[in-house]
Amino acid sequence: MTKGPGGGAGAGLAWVSSALLAMSRHLEVRDVLKTIVVSARELLDAEYSALGVPDDHGGFAQFVVDGVSDEQWKAIGPLPRQHGILAAMLHDATPQRLADVRQDPRFEGWPTAHPDMSDFIGLPIADGDEVLGALFLANKRCAKPDGGCGFTTEDEELLGILAQHAAIALTNARLYERSRELTIAGERARLAHELHDAVAQKLFSLRLTAQAAAALVDRDPARAKEELQQVGALAAEAADELRSAVVELRPAALDEDGLVATLRTQVQVLDRAHTARVTFEARGVRALPAAQEEALLRVAQEALHNALRHAEAGQVGVTLARHGQGALLRVSDDGRGFDPSAVRQAGRHLGLVSMRDRASGVGGGLTVESAPGKGTVIEMEVPGG
Repeated sequence: MTKGPGGGAGAGLAWVSSALLAMSRHLEVRDVLKTIVVSARELLDAEYSALGVPDDHGGFAQFVVDGVSDEQWKAIGPLPRQHGILAAMLHDATPQRLADVRQDPRFEGWPTAHPDMSDFIGLPIADGDEVLGALFLANKRCAKPDGGCGFTTEDEELLGILAQHAAIALTNARLYERSRELTIAGERARLAHELHDAVAQKLFSLRLTAQAAAALVDRDPARAKEELQQVGALAAEAADELRSAVVELRPAALDEDGLVATLRTQVQVLDRAHTARVTFEARGVRALPAAQEEALLRVAQEALHNALRHAEAGQVGVTLARHGQGALLRVSDDGRGFDPSAVRQAGRHLGLVSMRDRASGVGGGLTVESAPGKGTVIEMEVPGG
């Protein structure tokens, strides 16, 4: 979109449709807010637009503008407070359409660097009774030589439609970010548990072995040397555990790098951190829905964790290939393997339950092939979207 409709109600609704599609492409709250203000300004052909998300202290938690340069925005100074016309929209949830905002009795002026504005239109963005923000525009562009076009009833109707859908997009973005926060918190709790179980035990053994070596150094130097060698081995294992945990704590951003690059980076780090040879191959993979890419990444991490920490594997291979409209992930190792049925009976599932849950949660499936002494192959298939 480069300029407003100007072709009647049909053209206006077409522009609203384009704006809604633009909003639906984003999941981050900041991206949604920016898309709303850009879409609104272009829809109504205004010079300026802004959207403020109120906080609980009379100010704004977020404030996004369009039509103002970065230099102008810095010169304007602190964010506005919830007063005057902004307060009316936020507190009363009522639309405001003014021929000249400067003549309204509620107008309280603006900072010196603030651009001059005249005609004004503003609508609350609300989800039921909750006001999520205030969307407002100023200075409708006009072909008339004397200016003074002003915003029309049709403009208000179009902006009202946009505001209703903006509320849905903003609510969805908030839910998405909250879901990500909960996922991250869950992953950190899991990693903390693993660090306690794995690294803490290694460090405890390391301390006891070092104490034994110190006690033997005078009366049995040969035994002390053996204990010190064990100290070195335990220290290396603890370092491997920590490196693997760091990889999981700081995965490359899927949204920025994509699944293939993220997996390749993690495999390279694990290959350097472990004695086992870890390889990665990608074949014709296309972009997938975000939830599926995250599930594939987490299943790959869990399978690699099992192969490198429990299977005593010398070779671990990760393959991600296009499969129909979706993808097929394969993690194989030449380790000691196990009996899947015996593992289920003993309750030691090695993360298999978690992997199956992740796969089914995105409409996929998980298969496990293994036997004592025969290595393990874990495959996850997702249908795409």
